[in-house]
Formats: sequence, structure tokens, C-alpha cells
Amino acid sequence: MVVLGLLVVTASAQVPLASTGGGDPWPSVRFLLTLVAVTATWRVLAWRARTATAEHLVWRMFSWGCLLHGIGAVSGAAFTAVPALRTHADLPGAVCAVLTFPLAYRALVRWSRRGAGVDPDDLLNGTSSVLVVAAALGLLVTPGAGAGRLLVPVPWTVQLLVLQNACLLVLLGAALTAAFTARLHRDARVWLVFAALVLAGAGGAAALLGGGTHPAWELPLWTAGLTALAGAAVLRSRFEPTQTSDPVKSTVGSFLVVSAGLATTTAGLVTGAPVALALCALLGVLGSSVRLLVNLFALAQLAVSRREALTDDLTGIANRRALLRHLDALVLQRRPGDRSGGPAPGVQVLVFDLDHFKEVNDSLGHGAGDALLQMLTQRIAPELPAAAVFARLGGDEFVVVSDDGSPGERVLAVLEGAQREPFPVGGISVHTDLSVGRATWTASGPHADGEGGQRADAALLLRRADSAMYDAKRTGASVVTFDPARHGDTQGLLSTVAELRHAITAGQLRVHFQPQLHAGDRTLAGVEALVRWQHPVRGLLAPAQFLPLAETHGLMDAVTREVLRQSVAQQALWRRRGLPVRVSVNLSAGTLLDVSLPTTVAALLAHHDVPATSLVLEVTETALLREPERSLAVVEAVRALGVQASIDDFGTGYSSLTQLRQLPVSELKLDRSFTADLLSDPRVAAIVAHTVGLAHALRLRVVAEGVEDEATLAALTGLGCDETQGFLHARPLPAREFEAWYATRYGAVTAAGRSGATTPAG
Repeated sequence: MVVLGLLVVTASAQVPLASTGGGDPWPSVRFLLTLVAVTATWRVLAWRARTATAEHLVWRMFSWGCLLHGIGAVSGAAFTAVPALRTHADLPGAVCAVLTFPLAYRALVRWSRRGAGVDPDDLLNGTSSVLVVAAALGLLVTPGAGAGRLLVPVPWTVQLLVLQNACLLVLLGAALTAAFTARLHRDARVWLVFAALVLAGAGGAAALLGGGTHPAWELPLWTAGLTALAGAAVLRSRFEPTQTSDPVKSTVGSFLVVSAGLATTTAGLVTGAPVALALCALLGVLGSSVRLLVNLFALAQLAVSRREALTDDLTGIANRRALLRHLDALVLQRRPGDRSGGPAPGVQVLVFDLDHFKEVNDSLGHGAGDALLQMLTQRIAPELPAAAVFARLGGDEFVVVSDDGSPGERVLAVLEGAQREPFPVGGISVHTDLSVGRATWTASGPHADGEGGQRADAALLLRRADSAMYDAKRTGASVVTFDPARHGDTQGLLSTVAELRHAITAGQLRVHFQPQLHAGDRTLAGVEALVRWQHPVRGLLAPAQFLPLAETHGLMDAVTREVLRQSVAQQALWRRRGLPVRVSVNLSAGTLLDVSLPTTVAALLAHHDVPATSLVLEVTETALLREPERSLAVVEAVRALGVQASIDDFGTGYSSLTQLRQLPVSELKLDRSFTADLLSDPRVAAIVAHTVGLAHALRLRVVAEGVEDEATLAALTGLGCDETQGFLHARPLPAREFEAWYATRYGAVTAAGRSGATTPAG
């Protein structure tokens, strides 16, 4: 098609053409050349519109515009061939050229926005621009004051040429806008479209300047313009379109049109130009003013949207996006050799969250949790230094960034003061503690782990403070400063947490069972369920390798519930096989405070048809005493189901005898630290003896953990301990290995036994 267009241009140049005012010896040839050029170009544009992806609407509008413009050109050529219509040969082309403007303008605007939509106000601004430019051109071709105040001082042919050239100039401006403001200046297609407009409109411009007479070279240039347009459609761009729509640019354009329109109106009034020109310019000013108001409203909305995009919806402080921007700016200023910065003590980041915030949500509802976060923010924000930035990362995790003007110690004092007084939430007073992690960026930059770059510095600094905060939660410290020796592998830590989160739902957690034997006759009393993680790469992981992470990252409740589910299911399977063994499951502190736990336990027991008395839930003294009212209520509700409760690691906490008397438990488990020193320390032996006596007086069963030799077992038996558990009997075993251990040790299963236990065969 392009080659055909070039042939048309060559042929056109060889045909002797006369001006419109004289006779044309080749009217039929001119008509045919025009028809061929228009048809060829339209077919190429239509093909591009069908095959284009992101720009198909652009080329579709170009093709429609080309077709409409071609209809005018072909009609004009036909008029030339008819002597009676020859004097009106300019009419179809000029009218169609003006009607083509909306299509071509919208195509260029959409192109300049690289795929963004085009709204009606864009066309309003373009039409207003045409009116103002037409008024300005009218001043050049209209007689001066001597013409009086006539509305139509020149022939209609000149008026059409003025309007046609005004449309051309606005389209050229739109093409240049697409080339430069939209960063398309490296795209050859834009320049081909620009050239097409220049070539196709050159004849009309010459006719306007020449008093309405069209030059002989108009048709070759017009055909060359069509060829350039077809060439733009054939070329493929190397630049991917992006969504861009900046109201600032269109606002500037509207302001320029308004200014030009007012200047044209003033010039027309001063020179005594016809009223029509002033009205035309004022109409353009009115249209652009409407567009300007729309743009100003859009800018106001954009400002609000940007502010909201950098603000946390719940608390009204900065969000993560705003925080990272601020960190980027601070880190950039502290780079060595940076002109805007210089040697500085550094930027300090403090990350903190609320201890046991999940328990507030679970017990009082998310509305109460949101209210707590809002009150905490309102208590902290006014007290922070003006130079500090306070942001919420999400959930109950917050960040304070302080630079040289706001020392970290002052910020820490504010955080310390914020947690002294309770918060009135849900009709009760809630005390909360904050775990704080601190990291500092100095002029040398935090590149210990090989990360670099401005964004890497900001993200790394935040991650280090986050790692220190989780260490504070794990150790119980109020503030922990990042130490590369202790927290160096922050990325690996977070990766492990993500893997653990997946492992809970992917069935990677495994439950092993450690036997508990009666101290006197060594019959099986029950088993304790202990969790392991079957990591797909690292193999079987012990609890110490992942439970601290689960605790500090809020995953402990999910782990506990998964262990409870697997334990009850395995217990049901054993009962069907003739082994009605008692199973003990450890409860985390968070699970113990969950008021829905009794319902969950009841549903599990009913689903698997397991008697409640064969399940023991172990809790630590620390967990019970963290929030005594709630935890005791949960334990009592579980006990009401018939489930037994046990105090795990007894002796390591700080419970009083009064509290022990009030706890609704049926079992005490002596911590392994007492068992290990029983034979070597008389004071430990005395403590164990008195503990056993106290437990029996309260009608509690005593289980000793960590039994590893016969001498320790004998001593515990002599002191009256009821049951023992440890490596002497067996290590924690998978379900199948436990069954094999039981079969080897006891043989056949009998119905006799105590507390749901079995006795040795024979």
C-alpha cells in the first residue's frame, strides 16, 4: 500500500494541474488519483486498527478521519470534473476537513496519554482552541476598521479556509504534545503523522495566504501526506504504551487557550475587527474556562487522593508508602559525598507493636482493637518531636523515624509514657506493653549483608528494626537494638516465618507422641503430643527451631490448633484399634485466652467420637496468670466438657498456693529442671517431696518430665510421684513407631487399666 501511495505521488507530480480558478484539463485523472490515494491509505489504517492491541482505538479514529477527509477530497475532485460545480469544488474538502478534526484530535490526545482514556472535556478544549486560533487567523485576513462591524466581512470560502487551517494548527500542536510531553519523540510514527498533517494541509495554508487560490502542487503534497500517514500505520513501535493521564498538562493547555483567546479578543476590539471574530474568541475562552475548572477540580481530587494514598485510614498517620519515601529521602541525604547532606549521626528507626494485641481482638472484637490503636496513636503522636515521622505499617505494628533533630532516647521516653496508663476499651481498662526494635543508619550505610541502593538501604533499615522488635518480643525485653551478630540473617528469618505459615496449612507439621508411664508398675498412662516440622528442604525440625518464631509472629495459635486436631484424630484411630490411650496437648498462651476454644474442643471430640476424659490440655503457670480471669474462664469451660487440665512446667512460674488451690486442674507436671537435679541437690529433693504431697492433698496427679535413668525413676517413685515421662521410657515417636514400641513392650491390649491406660500382657 505504501508503494502504491508513492506511485500515486509520482504520477500526481507529472499531471499538469491548474488552479481552481482556471480550467483543469485533467479532471478525470485527478479524480482517479485522489480516489486511489484515499482508498490505499484508508485500507492501511483500517488494517492497523484491526491488528493493533493497546493503540487500536487510536488507529481506528485515524482510519475514520482519513475516510471522512478522503470523501471530501474525492467529492471536491468530482466537483472539479463538473463545470457547473467547479466554482464550489473547495466546499466538500473544507467541510470534511473540519468534520475530521474531532476524530484526529481525539486520536492524538489518546496517543499522547499512551493508552489512558479520553474524556469529552478533551474535545471541548480542542474545539475551544480551534475557535481561538480561527479568530486569530481571521484578524490576518479580515479588512481593518473600514469594514465596519459586519459579522461576515469576507467570502465563505475564506472563512472555511480559516477554520480549516485553525483545525490544522491545533492538530499540529496536539501531535507535538504527543511527541514531547508524552515522551514519544523517539517514536518515528509520531513524526510521520506530524509530517502527514503538514503535507496534507500545506495547500490549504497556501490558499489562505494567497487569497483563496489553490497552488498547483497541492495534490502531490496532499498525496504525500497520505503516504506518510500510511507509513506511520505500517511501522511498529518499540515503546510499550503506559497509562499516563496528568491533569496538570491539560490545565496548562487550557490556561494558554484562555490567555490567547482574551488577547485575540482585545486585539480584535482595538483594531475594529468584525464582531464575529471577538465572539468566536470569547466562545473559545468560555469553552477552555469550563475545561480549566474541570481540571482544577481534578487537581484538587488528585491532591486528596495522593494525601490519602500516604495516610493510614484508621489512625490518620503516615502509612508504609509515606514511610518508605521519607526513609529514602533521609538515606539519600546521608550518603557519603552527597552535596545536600554530609557527615551526620544517622537516621534511627524504631519499630514497635502491642504485646497480645490479637487477644484483644479475639476477646473484645476488632472494633475494640481498632479503638485501641487509635487511642495509642493519639497518645503518642502529639508527644513526638516535630522532625520525627510516625507511621503505621499495618495491624498493630508502628514505626517512628527520627533523625538528628529528634534523638531516639526522647522517642523511647514517649513510647514508655504511652503505655503507663490503661486504655478504656470495650467497657474495661486494657493495659498494654510495647515491644520496640531499634536500628540506626550511619554515613557508611547498612550494607553488611551485601544489599545496596537507596531503596535497599531504606527497606533494609526497616527490616533490621523489625527483626530487633521480634527479638524483643521473644526475650521479653522492652527495647532491643539491632545487632548484626544476633540478627544478621533478617531475610532468612522472614523467609522461615513465611514457610512456617505455609507449613501449617500444607500439612507439613507432624505430631510425635512421648509415652507417660505409671511410676509403680510402668504401665502406659498416656502420651504427650509434641509437634515437629517436616521441612521440605531442611528435614525434620525440632520445636526449638520454629516455635519461638511462631510465638513472636502470631502463628502459635494456628500451630496449637493443628496439633490439637491431629492429636484427637490419632486418638480416635487408636481407640478403634483397641488402644484407648490418654493424650495430652500443650496449649499456647494465645489459645488459652481464646473464648472459642471450648467450642472447638467439643466439636473435635464429637466429630471423632472421643470421650472428653481421655484428653488433657496442658497450660503453663505463666499463661494462666497472664490474664487470670479470662484464662480461668476458658479452663473452667473446658473442664465442664469433661476434659482434664494440667499445669505444665510447674515450679518455674510464680503461682502462689492460693492460686494453685483455685486453679481448675487435675494434674501437675514437674519441670525437667527438678528431675535433673533430684539426685544431686537435697534442696531439690525436698521441693519435689513437698510438691508431691501438696498435689496429693489437693487431689492432683503428679507427672515428672525428663526422666532419663533408673535411679531418678526410683527416687521419684519413692517420693510418691504418680507418672513419669522421659527418654528412659522412649523418645517422642511418630504414631506408627509408637504403636510398634507399645507392641514390643506390652504385647496384646487388654481392657484393664487405670485412667484409660493399659496393662502389660501377662
